[in-house]
Amino acid sequence: MESDDSRKPSHVRSLERAMMLFGIIAESGQEMSLTEISVKSGWAKSTVHGLLSTLRDYHFVDQSQETGRYRLGVRLFELGNAVAKSWDVRVVAKPHLARLGKSIGETVHLAAESDGEVLYLDKVESNQFIRIVSEVGGRLPMHCSGLGKALLAYKTGAEVRRIADKRGLAPLTRRTITSLPKLLAELEKTRTRGYAMDDGEIMDNLRCVAAPIFDCGGAVHYAVSASGLYSSMRGEPLTRAIQLVKQTAETISRLTGAGARNP
Repeated sequence: MESDDSRKPSHVRSLERAMMLFGIIAESGQEMSLTEISVKSGWAKSTVHGLLSTLRDYHFVDQSQETGRYRLGVRLFELGNAVAKSWDVRVVAKPHLARLGKSIGETVHLAAESDGEVLYLDKVESNQFIRIVSEVGGRLPMHCSGLGKALLAYKTGAEVRRIADKRGLAPLTRRTITSLPKLLAELEKTRTRGYAMDDGEIMDNLRCVAAPIFDCGGAVHYAVSASGLYSSMRGEPLTRAIQLVKQTAETISRLTGAGARNP
C-alpha cells in the first residue's frame, strides 16, 4: 500500500513507511499483531518488525508485554497535545463555543479542512437527550455537511473540483447533493447568506447550521456549527441558531485578527 508520492525522489522510504504504519494502527482502533500489520500493509514481516522496533525504542509505538501486540505510543499523545496547544483558534474559540451551546442547547462543533475532509477540532455536547455521533479528531465528507460547505464556499472553483474529484460526492441520504453544479450553486448561496446548511444530507432528520471563521487575510480555514434534530431546529429556533452561529463565528474571527465578514 505505497502512497501515491512514494516514487518521489525526495521521499525517504523508511520514514514514509513509518508514517503509513501510524495510519494503519490508528485506523484499526485496537492493538495489532505483527502478522496483521504485515498483511494490512503488504510489507514483509522483517520490514514491519524493523520499523516497529525502532518506533518502540522512541515510544512512538508501544508493545504489550502480555500479548506482544502493538498500539500507538505515548510520544504521539505528547506531540498531539503540543500541536493542540499551538492551534490558537481552539483556545480562543473554546469559551464562545461553550456559550453558543448553552444558548441554543444543541451540539456545537469547531472544525477545519484537512486533506479534503472536515476535521473536528472541538465539540460541546447538547443538553438534549439525543447525542450526535461525532468526536474530536473525527472526519466528515465536505459536500454534505454544514461545516464542509462553510469551508468549501470560500475556496476557488478549481479547489472545490479537485476535492470533489478526490473524495467524490457520495450520497449519504436521499437529500445529499451528488452533482458538482448543484454543489457549486449551494456554495454560492452559502457565500451570499454567510452561513451553510446541512438539511438531512449526512443523516436523516439532522439539521446543521455552520458559519466560516475568517483569518486576517480574509481566508477561511475554520468553521463553527450547531447541529440538532429537525424537530428542534426549525422555525424560530432555527432562525435564532443561524443568528448565534454567525455571531460566534464573527467573534472568533475578530479575536484571531480578522474583521466581521459575514453579511
